[in-house]
Amino acid sequence: MIKTKQDFINKIHLIISVCIVIPVSFVYGFNPSLKFDIQLQTIDEHNFFKAIMGLYLGFSILWILGVFKNQYLKMAIGTNIIFMLGLGFGRVLSIFIDGAPTFNYIFGTFAELFLGCYGIWVLRKLR
Repeated sequence: MIKTKQDFINKIHLIISVCIVIPVSFVYGFNPSLKFDIQLQTIDEHNFFKAIMGLYLGFSILWILGVFKNQYLKMAIGTNIIFMLGLGFGRVLSIFIDGAPTFNYIFGTFAELFLGCYGIWVLRKLR
């Protein structure tokens, strides 16, 4: 867990990620029309979104392990970096190809890129 200021600095981005990714995963898995102009029609479409939910929850579990168990911290940070930068750069690509989304998605893009870069900074300090 977080015992020192340095622990807080090293783990806060994982905690923030978990607090955002878990709720979003449930929206993807059970009610994507709540946040997206999308109506799932087929079992395959429902299956796809539940798989995304599982992926998000799986990463969240690893990040939680990294917060509570130091032997998982570097792996948690590494996967968080890949996850956040992957989402962020995918959104940047979409902005260039598809155009600007709503403010919430632009904010999300910056937040994902920030969390990914923060993770790189922390990981470099831990080596």
